[in-house]
Amino acid sequence: MKKATKKEIAAIKALFLQHYSNAVTELHYRNAYELVIAVALSAQCTDKRVNLITPALFAAYPDVTTLATAKLDEVKALINTCSFFNNKAKNIIAMAQRVVSVYDGEIPMNEKELITLAGVGQKTANVVMIEYTGANLMAVDTHVFRVAHRLGLSDDETAAKTEATLVKKFKTNLHQLHQGFVLFGRYICTAKNPKCERECFVREFCKSTQSFKAK
Repeated sequence: MKKATKKEIAAIKALFLQHYSNAVTELHYRNAYELVIAVALSAQCTDKRVNLITPALFAAYPDVTTLATAKLDEVKALINTCSFFNNKAKNIIAMAQRVVSVYDGEIPMNEKELITLAGVGQKTANVVMIEYTGANLMAVDTHVFRVAHRLGLSDDETAAKTEATLVKKFKTNLHQLHQGFVLFGRYICTAKNPKCERECFVREFCKSTQSFKAK
């Protein structure tokens, strides 16, 4: 697959910033605590599903203090329609316990500190920082990975390497580009039957060898 040229990269960046200048996560949250939980639950699960789960979870455990003392089986019961709910239940309780004991009940807004929390890897930490602070960071989920590769922005085999490549190529406005790539991949440049003909505003830059026809 051909790689995007510097001129094409600049044009792609401008178009995404134009279309997604005010894009934000579709996860529902009211504070940093709820955001971290929602992002952690969204791993390999849809935002739509997470948004159905979290109201009851947050009603039962409105802050890290209450979640830190929660019974595992009760948390599992509240999130059991989420993928990998057993591990996620253990992780969010452990996360809350660490926030209480180490960070005085305040979610740390620092990448290195965030990834010390159970269930929070680099991608989750970056998503939280991007959404909550507007940090100049890139996070690569399945949508960002797919879009980056179809546009010839990356030929890397892992999300971590793709992230590094996108950071190097775009440098600035990374939080807006991340949000834009997520929404673009979710609704337009979909895995199956992407809306190439009708809705894709970067079709001329697509390097995909597949033939995508609108249906």
